[in-house]
Amino acid sequence: MHTSRAKYHLGQVVRHRKHPFRGVVFDVDAIFSNTQEWYDAIPEESRPPKDQPYYHLLAENDHSYYVAYVSEQNLMADYSGEPIDHPDLQDMFGDFEDGRYPVQFQLN
Repeated sequence: MHTSRAKYHLGQVVRHRKHPFRGVVFDVDAIFSNTQEWYDAIPEESRPPKDQPYYHLLAENDHSYYVAYVSEQNLMADYSGEPIDHPDLQDMFGDFEDGRYPVQFQLN
């Protein structure tokens, strides 16, 4: 049995270490749980190991909003105090306060 502990939590604002985007964590997979095709599309020299937490983010950059799937090693906490403007935030989270978004949706 594989066990891992997620470093980031639901509602936390994070940023990508290499690419210019930020996001809010809305789900966490203990290990990689996307398709092999998706994984193979990452350049081999940049491909992160599968045996670490992967995060689903409501993400934004200067040009758009989207959902991102990112390995833990490629994330860092965002302490800017700036909210995220993703249009789907209100469906899952309460208002931004103290640098995070409180969970407002039903967990399974």
